[in-house]
Amino acid sequence: MSQLKKNVAVFTGTRAEYGLLYWILKDIQRDPALNLQLVVSGTHLSPSFGMTYKNIEDDGFHIAATVEMLLSSDSAIGAAKSTGLGIIGFTDAFARLQPDVIVILGDRFEALAAAQTAMLLRIPIIHLHGGEITEGAYDDSIRHAITKMSYLHGVSTEEHRHRVIQLGEAPERVENIGAVGLDHLTKSTLMSLSELSCSLNFSLHRDFFIVTYHPETLGEVSPEVAFQELLDALNQYPNHQVILTFPNADDGGSGIIRMIEDYRTAHPERVFAIASLGHIRYLSAVKHCAAVIGNSSSGIIEVPSLGKPTVNIGIRQKGRVSASSVIHCESSQASITNAIARALSQEFRQHASQVTNPYGKGDSSARVLTMIKTLKTPATKAFFDVDNIKVSEVK
Repeated sequence: MSQLKKNVAVFTGTRAEYGLLYWILKDIQRDPALNLQLVVSGTHLSPSFGMTYKNIEDDGFHIAATVEMLLSSDSAIGAAKSTGLGIIGFTDAFARLQPDVIVILGDRFEALAAAQTAMLLRIPIIHLHGGEITEGAYDDSIRHAITKMSYLHGVSTEEHRHRVIQLGEAPERVENIGAVGLDHLTKSTLMSLSELSCSLNFSLHRDFFIVTYHPETLGEVSPEVAFQELLDALNQYPNHQVILTFPNADDGGSGIIRMIEDYRTAHPERVFAIASLGHIRYLSAVKHCAAVIGNSSSGIIEVPSLGKPTVNIGIRQKGRVSASSVIHCESSQASITNAIARALSQEFRQHASQVTNPYGKGDSSARVLTMIKTLKTPATKAFFDVDNIKVSEVK
């Protein structure tokens, strides 16, 4: 009698996280011992964010369940209510699918809803990219909360491994597998500049920037005010074209989307705006761009492997490990303008082309599959005490 396949649910709620998970999904799909159950939610199902579930289907994946959870709201109350709706939807989906394990990446409220549901239903969670720090967003607390609900952990650096262990997770359950999105650099074929221009139906005939800016959910300045500082800085470089991608579904994101659309209308020959590039077009654009600007984690985690400078704005990614090709600056127009000037200098561009990315080499997917296949369903999960830290030493 043939052995039953292991049901592996994988959650995705945003375009960015789906791009990181792509090769894990492909490898699960191809493995005869595993049955992929792709659970799609969040902005993937929203017209405002490009209905990116269609891109998932175009990539050849079967969507096992969709969970509508986003309210047409742009506030913390809306995010909290959306999380509640997500728990209800994920309960129905997981009860029907009966997964043996679920894979969750990252730190967003959509992922928190999926993790809470899985934990309560006693479905083991494999959490990817735990132990990281982003002090400028409430994602930081969400990430650590998901860590405590999870059984196995695939982290992106050794520093992050130590931090997950510090949170009470046993060392044998925490593995440094590198950043999963880097597998694209070893497995995917990127577009030429002409292919990218054709795909976008926008002529990239000058040096260009890629710009992605998300609201700082713990910031003191409104997202619109902060984003205007960035637009004012971009105006100091009129000879560069700009590819603008939409923000995530965070508090204040809709205001930024309106500003992006207005900016594109005002500069139609210079500015291209899109809800989502998709993972191949995004990395292809990075390959050919002059610099990546904004506050997306991709600028810190993936971009250094392509040898390009990153200008990281503000506090959203504060605390995250970064390569020396990442220039950190404040949210003011003057600080951003100066950071871009440094990124464009010949000396810094040469430096960026030679850096070593602390997030690994692009061999994570196979290691995640090993975690899935060797997982033994635990009866309990004990808290791991770090012996060399005494309570009396903590101030």
